[in-house]
Amino acid sequence: MFSTLTVILTITLYMALLFGIAQLVERRIETRGKGFSSPWVYALSLAVYHTSWTFYGSVGFAASSGLQFLGVYLGAMLGIALWWITLRRMVFAKEVFRITSIADFISTRYNRSETIAALVTLIALFGILPYIALQLKAVVGSFQLITDHQSSTMGWGLSGLLITLFMVAFTIMFGMRRLDPTERHQGMMTALAVECVVKLIAFIAVGLFVSFGLFKGFDDITERLFDQGFERVIQVSGTANSGVMWLTLIVLSFAAIQNLPRMFHVAVVENADHKHIKTAIWMLPLYMILINLFVVPIAAGGLLMGLPQESADFYVLLLPQQAGNNALTLLAFIGGFSAATGMIIVTTMTLSTMASNHLILPVLERVPACRFIKPFLLQIRWLLAAIILLGSYGFAIEFSDAYILVAIGLISFVAVLQFTPALLGGLFWNRGNSAGALAGLLAGFLMWIYTLMIPAFISHGWIPATVLNEGLFGFALLRPEALFGFDDIGSIPHSVFWTLLVNISFYILGSLLYSPHKAERNLSTEFLCAMKPAATQKARPTGLDRYIPLDDKLNEAQTLLESYLNKDKTKAALLQITEDLQVTGKSHIAIIELLEFHRMLEHILAGSIGSASAHKAMESSIRYNTREATDLKALYSHLVVELNQQRLPGQETLGEPETGSQSYGLINNLQNKIKKHEQTIKMQNKQIDDLEARLEHRYQEIFRYRLEIQKIRQESETLKLQIQAGLLIEKPLDTEAETEEKPIKE
Repeated sequence: MFSTLTVILTITLYMALLFGIAQLVERRIETRGKGFSSPWVYALSLAVYHTSWTFYGSVGFAASSGLQFLGVYLGAMLGIALWWITLRRMVFAKEVFRITSIADFISTRYNRSETIAALVTLIALFGILPYIALQLKAVVGSFQLITDHQSSTMGWGLSGLLITLFMVAFTIMFGMRRLDPTERHQGMMTALAVECVVKLIAFIAVGLFVSFGLFKGFDDITERLFDQGFERVIQVSGTANSGVMWLTLIVLSFAAIQNLPRMFHVAVVENADHKHIKTAIWMLPLYMILINLFVVPIAAGGLLMGLPQESADFYVLLLPQQAGNNALTLLAFIGGFSAATGMIIVTTMTLSTMASNHLILPVLERVPACRFIKPFLLQIRWLLAAIILLGSYGFAIEFSDAYILVAIGLISFVAVLQFTPALLGGLFWNRGNSAGALAGLLAGFLMWIYTLMIPAFISHGWIPATVLNEGLFGFALLRPEALFGFDDIGSIPHSVFWTLLVNISFYILGSLLYSPHKAERNLSTEFLCAMKPAATQKARPTGLDRYIPLDDKLNEAQTLLESYLNKDKTKAALLQITEDLQVTGKSHIAIIELLEFHRMLEHILAGSIGSASAHKAMESSIRYNTREATDLKALYSHLVVELNQQRLPGQETLGEPETGSQSYGLINNLQNKIKKHEQTIKMQNKQIDDLEARLEHRYQEIFRYRLEIQKIRQESETLKLQIQAGLLIEKPLDTEAETEEKPIKE
């Protein structure tokens, strides 16, 4: 056993070491002036997928259900195998639209809808907040276990509150110390990769100790399992519905590996190079295999050593502790602490960003009296992080002994499963639109609440049990755990079936029945085009008159940025834009440079408040005078004429720009049309190249045929002369010879 002071000091030193690593990486970046990019760090940081649910919960799962726990990782491996198709497209779109979260991604795909962004954020908060509570439960439970001889259960006293406050501080220190417009946290990613290595080493060390220290290897463990009647630990199926449960776990983990907010953030937002995905595709499955290699031996070892099955979640700690190996016990605790804190830090940071961008900012925009709060966006995120973690702490206290914490990981997985139709549909189905996405998300979320959360609240005594037993309004077919008589498969598979069915159905029907307006269609086309490898940038057109005062536009942009960023960040951002445009020191700029200026301004702003919020802020704050608007329309019309002359047969021509608009929407319309017709020109050039290649091939064939014909004619003439010469020598021409000569002439 360890004293409380020893454990707290160990935790503090460990986190200080990680923070020092993160600081070294960030200072190296500042010194060299370029980002730190490593495929190994990227791939290892993705192992944040493995939380305390893996480190502790997989052993408990194996002790009760055998090899069924592997379903959680088989589905994830299947999802990873498709990452070059799915994840790469998300990364390309992120680079173009400056995506900051999964809510930002889905809302941007569907017309930058604030309603969809808010709904995705609410689903993530309600679904993931209990999952954070599970991590806090694991940390506090393990802390109590190695410091208290009397209890292996969790105590939610002062220690629980202190650890929660520690987590708030760690989250702010690692991921929320500044409002970074790039939204990339390379120091945190490096520290996260180190944590993932630590938890892997700790788990393998315990596994080796149990397998070859307490027992004589895998064969010895297997033999003893059969002798003592614990063979269920190594069985694939142990219940009548095990096949359904296997399929459910595979579906849930397939979605979770890309839908969980922390996974989306690490895999998409923090991605520095899409080529790093290739490393992650083989490295992350290898990590999964290694960290699960000793799950069964540890579960079997705990049962064989006589430890109670209800404590199976903590066999990783109890086995070395029982053997008196204090060093390994402390290492196992650090490994479990790393597994939990990695998830808590990244998830809390991501959720606070989503909540501030899609719940708080829209309210501030609509309430003029509250707009003075906008410059304090970073402090708002700190407050939200504290509220999220303290809310998770309160949730864990309230439900510490209830059914909901037994399967809380799967319940959260079902919640984020609701993102799948809108996310994957948005990647591959161009007919998917905002109405379908909103309908599917809302229907799936309500079905999740009804089929999973209502039974949990009933078991906790918050709702009368009549709803569970008799159904809603007394209709037996509406029982939450047996909708329309569909029961006897378990609550999780039942909820997965109905939520997916309802979500997908509403998504497809809503998309087919609703006809989106022109702006949404243009944005959808642009978004789908963005999910392809970026083309080589061409030089901007030049030769336009520079009559637009640069200082006026800089002041306008400064006013907008200072509503969200501090003065230093605003100054640095504007300086970077002017340098990139090569207009530093100039008094006036051209209209085409103004277009690029505003595009880059939105790009910077999106890194802080999200793509959807940045676009709305630009539309509401950026204005054009009469001459600027006229020149924009003239430039647009000129491009229309040039591009329509080269359009494909049967293709729709560009219409006139919307009149009366002198706002930022005119730029968006112009850019959408330009990109659309650039794609058309590329397609036409490809068709021309194909036709030229076919024509060249045909010329070569004709030339070959001509040579063959000429050769045949020469041979025919030679043969004819030879025959004539031979006949003159032997005998005069007779009738038979003339008859034989006719086919030759022919």
